[in-house]
Amino acid sequence: MEKILTSLRKIRFQDCDPFNHLNNSKYIDYFINAREDQLIEYYDIDIYALAFKEGSGWVVGSNQIAYLNPANTMEAVLIESQLIQYSAKQLTVEMRMWNQEHNQLKSFLWVNFVHYNLKEKKAASHSKQFLNLFENVVLPIEENSFEKRRRKLAIQYSKAV
Repeated sequence: MEKILTSLRKIRFQDCDPFNHLNNSKYIDYFINAREDQLIEYYDIDIYALAFKEGSGWVVGSNQIAYLNPANTMEAVLIESQLIQYSAKQLTVEMRMWNQEHNQLKSFLWVNFVHYNLKEKKAASHSKQFLNLFENVVLPIEENSFEKRRRKLAIQYSKAV
C-alpha cells in the first residue's frame, strides 16, 4: 500500500488574495480536500459514508502550518499526505504542497485527528481494521516537533534547488 499519497490541484482565483497568492486560510482547505480524495482513491475509504454508516469519523484536534513559498492563481500544485503517527484514538498526518515539478515546497501542515463517535459525542478507539491499516501505511518521520521538521524541510528544499 502507498504510504505517501499524491494528487494535483489547481489554485483557483476565488481562493487568492489581492497579490494573486493563495489566501492563508485556504491552504488548509486545499490540504484537507486533497486528503479526503486521496483516502478514497488510494484506500477506498470514504469518511463521509463511514460517518453515516458507522456513526464515527475523525475531527480535527489541532493544526500546525508553515507557509514557505506562495502558491499563485491558476498554478498547478502537487499535494502529498502521509500518516506520520497514530494511537488508539488519534492520527497525525503531514501534508505538503509543492509546485508541479516537485522542487519548490510551498507549505506543509500537521493535522492531529481525533477518532470520534458521533452518537456518543466523544473520542473513540479505532477499530482493529483501522489499526491494521495504520500499521501498514504509517511512515514516521525523524523529527519530533513541528519546528524541527520545518527546519529540516527548509534545508532539504535548499539542497534540491
